[in-house]
Amino acid sequence: MRLSVIILNYNVRYFLHLCIASVEKAIQNIDAEIIVVDNNSPDDSCEMVKQYFPHITLIENKENSGFPKGNNIGVAAAKGEYVCILNPDTVVAEDTFEKLLAFADVTPDMGATGIKLIDGRGGFLPESKRGLPTPWVAFTKVSGLYKMFPGVKSFNQYYNVAIPEEGIGTTDILVGAFMFMKRSLYLEVGGFDEDCFMYSDDFDLSYSITKKGLLNYYYGKVTAIHFKGESTVKDGTYMRRFREAMQFFYKKHFKAYPIFDLFMRAGAFAFMFVKKNRKGDVVVPERYVLVSGDATFEAALMSQLEKPLVRVTSLTEENVFLQNAGAEIIFDAGSMRYNDMIAFMHKHGKSFTYKMRPENAGFITGSNSSDDRGQVVLVKER
Repeated sequence: MRLSVIILNYNVRYFLHLCIASVEKAIQNIDAEIIVVDNNSPDDSCEMVKQYFPHITLIENKENSGFPKGNNIGVAAAKGEYVCILNPDTVVAEDTFEKLLAFADVTPDMGATGIKLIDGRGGFLPESKRGLPTPWVAFTKVSGLYKMFPGVKSFNQYYNVAIPEEGIGTTDILVGAFMFMKRSLYLEVGGFDEDCFMYSDDFDLSYSITKKGLLNYYYGKVTAIHFKGESTVKDGTYMRRFREAMQFFYKKHFKAYPIFDLFMRAGAFAFMFVKKNRKGDVVVPERYVLVSGDATFEAALMSQLEKPLVRVTSLTEENVFLQNAGAEIIFDAGSMRYNDMIAFMHKHGKSFTYKMRPENAGFITGSNSSDDRGQVVLVKER
């Protein structure tokens, strides 16, 4: 088998449904499998998988084992030559894995590869490619100094700005939401370190791979959506866990940094001050544009919405979108390709908000902010 896609899920049933649906499209021409590992979700995630995707492998953990152990369980069950660690709040394009496998075939020094990730508003996520987080670099990140002084190199080393968004190049650290590599390499470096519950796991795995003499690549020719807020709500708990994660990383790979905790506490204070005084990014659309060939779904959706909705059958009706700037675009995957949805979002960005409907599903979902959890609108099942 060529590829195993490992999706570790916890309590995001609707985003998981959308993720699996997109992955199934992306592996149609590949000898591949999907493995969902559920970390004892209190919602009906497992029941959903059994109902809509009974042919894929579902591993039901009896406890929340954390990100590292959950993924290690999935990789242990995998049969593919390559594995892709994939968050459940992601959406991939139809050609994602074909392009990555082709890239791997001609890149013998490849360790792990990441791709260009965008958020639910189409904005590029800079954590797609990152530098090595020394204590100073981590401080500039959590304190927001890199945003205040974007032109100062010493403040801008957390994200790898040397590689263009659509470029290809080597980078120290990849994000755990999407990591593609040989299964044998994953096992050779020990996978994700199970002593770390979250946040430093992708740093650790990325760095462990480079210590083997291999290179981590950012491949910006492929784009996927990472709604992000579903897995990472940035609050005080997030900052505490991030600080603990960095401490774990330094202790494992480098000498102790006594000044580190002072750096991180100061950065966390600055972060919370900015967050407290920042107005929320709340977007309430005044109208909707549904991209779908399904008139029945249009009627069902209109009964759930209180504002005007217009339906178009394709993204080529440019005049409709120009006339509805600021609307919420609702993509129906039963009528279009994920490639086209992702490309439209990345091109038009914050001109619109966006929601998606997996093929024949009774809901739409998406996220208007990478800082907060997304939204789900249930539509009467057919």
